[in-house]
Amino acid sequence: MKIVGKRLKSLRESVGLSQARLAKTFGAGQSSIVRYESGEAGVPAELLVKYADYFDVSLDYIFGRTDDPHGIRFEAKPKVEKSYPEMDKFIEMCFDPGSPMNERLKETLKRMMREDAQ
Repeated sequence: MKIVGKRLKSLRESVGLSQARLAKTFGAGQSSIVRYESGEAGVPAELLVKYADYFDVSLDYIFGRTDDPHGIRFEAKPKVEKSYPEMDKFIEMCFDPGSPMNERLKETLKRMMREDAQ
């Protein structure tokens, strides 16, 4: 995978970092960085993620699947909240409607249940 090494080297050079400095930043050996950039050794997945996070690029970009640093699969997709009407009815029945904390307690319980369902 020569493209990976070329991309890693290009990213490092784009910000003016030496191999030694990058190795120290990532907790790797300089000789390892040399081998990764030359394509002599495969880059561990954990280190690839560090590169992507540090340089704010996608792994698609690092692997050469795209020339767009955001990647071909980069999409901001919000989580879709599931609706549980039966559970909402049950929660309504559990709390005293006259209580000043009624709405807050119900919303807290619903939020906790949504988090557990994910």
